[in-house]
Amino acid sequence: MNTPSKKTLTLVLSDVEMDVLDSLSSEKSLSKTAVLRQALRLYQTVDIRQQRGEKLFFESENKEKAELMLL
Repeated sequence: MNTPSKKTLTLVLSDVEMDVLDSLSSEKSLSKTAVLRQALRLYQTVDIRQQRGEKLFFESENKEKAELMLL
């Protein structure tokens, strides 16, 4: 069985960014690494769909829609 290779990354975050990561990690009962991996997969999915010309919307409870715009 082949084990996927892993690489180490040093990441410098601001206090605010680290607070967000700590908060998400606690709220979701996930490690910080797991939160960052999920964020990368989500960003990749959004990016791929945007490249295909698709749009991403958030819809509120009262059915108001807001389009997510990324650079």
